[in-house]
Amino acid sequence: AKAAADMFQESGDMDLYRLARHVEQTAVRLLAEYKPGRNLQTNVEFYTALLLHGLGLEPELFTPTFAVGRVAGWTAHCLEQQRQNRIIRPRAVYVGAVGRRWVTR
Repeated sequence: AKAAADMFQESGDMDLYRLARHVEQTAVRLLAEYKPGRNLQTNVEFYTALLLHGLGLEPELFTPTFAVGRVAGWTAHCLEQQRQNRIIRPRAVYVGAVGRRWVTR
């Protein structure tokens, strides 16, 4: 948050930063109301997106930029699964709708 504030302060254009802070504060407040007892906060990508925008990176490149930072972890998981000769299954079970059809427009 501080890096984004510093960048936008230096550029003289604080409107987007102020909007982002307002969105963050509103989201955190609503999460506290709807999920009491849980400490839910914005993640690092929230402000990283502001920084990337401030640096002039096209929004279409935000997701690939975030993914690049995770490749090492994903690779480590793959190597771990290969070494143990088994797939590490998620602990969660999907409970959503099944048998839904894909609608094309």
